[in-house]
Parts: sequence; C-alpha cells; structure tokens
Amino acid sequence: MSLVLSAYSRDGFGVLAVGGAIDVHTAPELRKEAAELIGPESRNLVVDLTEVDFLDSSALGALVGIQKDVTAVNGALRVVCAKPRLLRIFE
Repeated sequence: MSLVLSAYSRDGFGVLAVGGAIDVHTAPELRKEAAELIGPESRNLVVDLTEVDFLDSSALGALVGIQKDVTAVNGALRVVCAKPRLLRIFE
C-alpha cells in the first residue's frame, strides 16, 4: 500500500491530509512533507489521518518527530483520527 499526501495552508495552519499506509517505508516521506509546511507563516500543523488504513510504530515515531519540529518554532500539532482501530494504537 502506498502513501497519499495532500498539503496546504489555511488561516495560519499547515494541513497535511494523509491516506494509505504509514510504515517504515513511508514514514520518512510524511516527516519530510510536514517539515516543509512548518515555518514562520504556519507554525501550527494539523495532520489528518482520516484516510489512513494502516500505521505502525514508524508512523508514531514520525509524528513524535513532527511534534518536536512544531514545538521548536513555538507551534502546535493536532492530529485528526477517527478510526477506532487506529485510535487504539494512540491510546
């Protein structure tokens, strides 16, 4: 399964909509795309995992790294996830 990313900015927020699978092969791509959205104009980032079908510990590691990047510029990270199976991983 592949990773699908859609990035845009809105009202001072970077938004990264993610679909597909986030694993050891695709997590670096997620982290890279997120880093490109973080800057002086958009310190806050929303990562929308609504269309993600699979994630593993590499995905969690990427999200922790993204959190550190956002915090370094005094921003905030918000993650959108509604699938119960994926929410259990976060719990």
